[in-house]
Amino acid sequence: MSAEILTILMFVTLMATIALGHPLAITLAGVATLFGLIDNGGNISALFQMFINNAWGIEQNYVLVAIPLFIFMAQILDRSKVSEGLFDALYIVLGGMRGGLGMAVIVVSTVFAATTGIIGASVVAMGLMAGPALLKRGYDRGLASGIICSSGTLGILIPPSIMLVVYGGLTGLKETSVGNLFAGAILPGILLSSLYLGYVAVRCAINPQLGPPIPEEDRTATLKQKVMMTVKSFVPPFGLILTVMGTILAGVATPTEAAALGCIGAMVLALFNRKLNFEVLKLACEATLRTTAMIMLLFIGGKMFSVVFLSMGGGDVVADMLLGMDVSPYVVLAIMMMVVFIMGMFIDWAAILLVVVPIFTPIAGDLGFNPLWFAMLVCVNLQTSFLTPPFGYALFYFKGVAPPEYTMGDIYRGIMPFVVIQVIGLCLLVGFPEIITWLPSLFFGG
Repeated sequence: MSAEILTILMFVTLMATIALGHPLAITLAGVATLFGLIDNGGNISALFQMFINNAWGIEQNYVLVAIPLFIFMAQILDRSKVSEGLFDALYIVLGGMRGGLGMAVIVVSTVFAATTGIIGASVVAMGLMAGPALLKRGYDRGLASGIICSSGTLGILIPPSIMLVVYGGLTGLKETSVGNLFAGAILPGILLSSLYLGYVAVRCAINPQLGPPIPEEDRTATLKQKVMMTVKSFVPPFGLILTVMGTILAGVATPTEAAALGCIGAMVLALFNRKLNFEVLKLACEATLRTTAMIMLLFIGGKMFSVVFLSMGGGDVVADMLLGMDVSPYVVLAIMMMVVFIMGMFIDWAAILLVVVPIFTPIAGDLGFNPLWFAMLVCVNLQTSFLTPPFGYALFYFKGVAPPEYTMGDIYRGIMPFVVIQVIGLCLLVGFPEIITWLPSLFFGG
């Protein structure tokens, strides 16, 4: 059977099994086993030896130790209620503006994203805090849903991000090391956050009924009190961000070592907030174990899939098809981004990375694209996977904790403008690569 036919059949089978609702890691491993046996003539021993070698290589990757450490840090922070103090302060500072409470949610989510790296924690925390508050203050339910879901997804992009650690572990390239990816993601994350803020400000200025300001009786704080509240609430999370990101960008610590420092910093913050006890540590460890096991199982299943796909010539088939097109390299880039976007509507981000990175990264290199720039485009694109129906995880995270007044119709309606904003942000990154490459070149050279 030709490589072209096997490539088509492998992807069709993968999509069909995913649609049937089987666990993703098992699906990837099962499809890989089936087509690996077809490709090598049924040699079970040789196929399993290849799987064992590649799985062992993943488990030996030192960079991936940062995954459970960042997850543990996020779990501790989620239970230490650091974000609540910041939200309360910004509620007073920005609440008097049209759309001010919504903008406060975006700012808090941006800061929280820089301390967690996991969107589930961000969306759930903001859903519990801001969902009822926005509803109480008369915000349009669609706009409120879009604000919470979209800003909560910044946690998967703004470092320390688990997705960036996974990407860096997959490529093994110097240009896409975790340190470079962390530095490259800072300005794109700020760009998206700024676009969200601008959208909310403009929409509410045009139609104040969408996001009315808080009543006069709630605006009793003086300017000095507002400044003190803001500074006091910003210092703890900023100190943690400085501990993690500062040590990486300064070259003092590796991402794995910085993640360990972040865990210590998170426990210190929890201690100051009187939230650090045996029960919190137990729950954080259990959640870390479950999440890490899920990610590593996906890693192994995805690695099995990509190894079989590449060994049977699937990567060459895709490369020849894309590189053989008589079009601009940016048209090929647009096709690859569209593939990632569509896959994000149905598949988990980790599985998408494990499938497309080994295939698309060499193609991007052949087209002359900067590997770091291309990597960040993929990651920004994947952020939309948490928002796009039918399987946008952020939508269901929010629905699970939101008041019953928020319907799935409200949520779907509310996130659509923010998906468009993210696409606009992606286009800006394509047009202005320096947004991605400037900070890595500043800190790490090259």
